[in-house]
Amino acid sequence: MQTHMTTLRLTCIVIALAPVAAGGTQKATKDSWPQWRGPSRTGVLTLDEAPTMWPPELKKGWSVEVGEGYSSPIAGDGRVFVHARRDPDEVVSAIDLATGTVAWQQKYPAPMQKNPYAKQMAKGPYSTPLLAGGRLYTLGTTAIVSAWNASTGALVWRKDFSPRIDTSKLFCGTAMSPLQTKSGIIVHIGDDRGGSILALDPATGKEKWTTEVRGPGYASPIAVTLGGVPQIVTMTTRSVMGVDTTTGTVLWEFPFDDEWNENIVTPIATASGVIVSGVRQGTRLLAVAKSGSTWAATEAWHTPDVAMYMSSPVLTRGTLYGHSSKRKGQFVAMDPETGKIRWATEGRNATSASVVAAGDHLVFLTTDSQMIVTPVDPAAFQEVRRYTLAPSTTYAHPIVLRNQVIVRDASHVTQWTLSPGTI
Repeated sequence: MQTHMTTLRLTCIVIALAPVAAGGTQKATKDSWPQWRGPSRTGVLTLDEAPTMWPPELKKGWSVEVGEGYSSPIAGDGRVFVHARRDPDEVVSAIDLATGTVAWQQKYPAPMQKNPYAKQMAKGPYSTPLLAGGRLYTLGTTAIVSAWNASTGALVWRKDFSPRIDTSKLFCGTAMSPLQTKSGIIVHIGDDRGGSILALDPATGKEKWTTEVRGPGYASPIAVTLGGVPQIVTMTTRSVMGVDTTTGTVLWEFPFDDEWNENIVTPIATASGVIVSGVRQGTRLLAVAKSGSTWAATEAWHTPDVAMYMSSPVLTRGTLYGHSSKRKGQFVAMDPETGKIRWATEGRNATSASVVAAGDHLVFLTTDSQMIVTPVDPAAFQEVRRYTLAPSTTYAHPIVLRNQVIVRDASHVTQWTLSPGTI
C-alpha cells in the first residue's frame, strides 16, 4: 500500500502536467508562453525565442503567493497567468510580468471529493491555462471550463462539467490542458468510467461537436496533421487515439493500458506518427496511416528501457530528449526513427523533470527545484549550469523566455532574470 500511495502522490502532482503543431494551435510572439509546453506546445523554443546565454547565477526578481496547485503558469501580453486553489475555491491571477503586481484576480467555488488514495496531494488544479484571442481559458480540477477576458479578468463564459465526473473515481481530478484548434477550444472530460472530447466555441462556449470516448488520461492533447488530415492526438485511460479536428470522428485508436490509468506523457508527433511513453509501457513509436477509408496505428518500435512517468520529452534537431523513471531518474537521448538510446545518464538524477529545448540548450527543471542546463547534443550529456530556484518542490512546468524564467513552487510564482555572463 505504501508503494501505491507514493506512486499516486507523484502521479497527481505533476500531471498538469507535438511534431510541429497544426490545426490552429496557438503560436505566440517572442516573450510569450501562451499554453502547456510553450509557444508551439512542443517544449521546443527557436533560437529567437530562447535565451542567448546562461549566466553563472540567476537573479531573483518578484515572487507572488498564488495558492496551492500544480497547474503550470503561462505568459503573454506582458502578464503571467496562474490557476490555483484556496480551498474550496479555485483562483485565477494575472500578474504583471515586469513588476510582479497582481493586475486582477478572480475566484469561484470548486468543491471536490478526493480519491481516498490521494489524500497526500493538494486538490489541484492540474491543467495549464490557454491564452488565445484575448481570452484566458482555464480547466479546473472538477472540470469547470472558464473563459476570462485576459485584460480585465471579467468572466466571458463558463461550462460546468462537474456533474459528468466523479473526482473520487480519478486519482487526481481533471488534468488535461485545453488546446486551441480551428474547430474551437478542445477539452477532454470524464473519469475512469468514461468521457467526452468536446470542441467549444471560443467566444460563447457552445459545444460545436462532442465525441464520446474513454475517460481522459492525465496527458494533454496535441494538434497534428497525419496522412494529410488535421487531427487531435490524445491519451485516454486505456489508449492513444486520433480524432478528426473538424468533426470529432475517432480515426484510430491504439491500446495503451496501465493498471492505474496513469497515461500522463504528452504525445510527440513525427512525420508519420506519434511517440508515446508510460511508466509501465516503455516508449513506442506508433506509425499512423490510412488505407482507403481505414486508419490504423501500428507499433514501429518499442524501447522498454526508457519509461517516462510524469515527464514529457522534446524532439529537436533529430533527437528525442527526456527524463526516464528508470534507475531512479535518468536523462536520456533517443533516435526517434529507431528508438535506439543515444545516451543515458547513470541515474538518480531526479524523481521527475520538466524538459525544454531552448535553442542550443536543454533545460531540465527537476522536482527538487534544480534547473540543469546542458547543450543540445545527441552524443553526450554535459551539465554546464545548475541553479536552485525554489525552497520547495517544483512540479509545474517552467516558463522560459529570452531573458528570464518563471517558476511555480508549492505556493508561489517567482521570476528569475538572466544576469550578464555566458557559457
